[in-house]
Amino acid sequence: MSEDKQDRIVAARMKLMARFKQAQAATPSVADAAPMGTGPENRHGMPAVPPGQTVTEKWPVLDLGIKPDVSPAQFRLVVDGAVEHPATLTYEQLLALPQVEDVSDFHCVTTWSKLDVPWRGVRVSDVLAVAGPRDDATHLMCHGSDGYTTNVSLVEALKDDVLLAHTALGQPLEKDHGGPVRMITPQLYAWKGAKWICRLEVLTADRRGFWEERGYSNTGYPWRNDRYS
Repeated sequence: MSEDKQDRIVAARMKLMARFKQAQAATPSVADAAPMGTGPENRHGMPAVPPGQTVTEKWPVLDLGIKPDVSPAQFRLVVDGAVEHPATLTYEQLLALPQVEDVSDFHCVTTWSKLDVPWRGVRVSDVLAVAGPRDDATHLMCHGSDGYTTNVSLVEALKDDVLLAHTALGQPLEKDHGGPVRMITPQLYAWKGAKWICRLEVLTADRRGFWEERGYSNTGYPWRNDRYS
């Protein structure tokens, strides 16, 4: 991708994020009395993990019991719904978007947390900037190739640490953990990011996903112990 096109994507992302800046400032990870975001800098003076969580050095595997075999060559990401320019991205096209590296914590609702995970990937905000969410867009439904779905507000999805990650711990993301590409939502419980992601459906109203329909929280804030509805 040319430098000029990357610059246009970044400009579109900044314009998109400006629409949600005030609402983001009111989210728990920003507005609560103590920092409740991601990474070691936000744990200063706080417990290592949110309430009810235990640190693990391992990376447990949880899924619906279906592990789709998606190679990078087969990978396709559809971005559609309430957007001006629906798009389908290949793995190569995803890699051509601005790449970012970030270190964040991974909080699973089943009470374990893996800290300081180094990721590399593409900001969800950059991918959405390519498609141009309409002015009435409010939420995102994330679809996995295993049939999994989960909903997240655009206020949360557009944060800088929400990535479509293709690399973790310095290695290509393993199939068991959602490779070749999964979504991560460090400021929310991990179920809010789909493994083996294949579609980002932009919505004009909230719609609950797989676990949300089964009694899990619609918001999923770890530091508020926000597990169930």
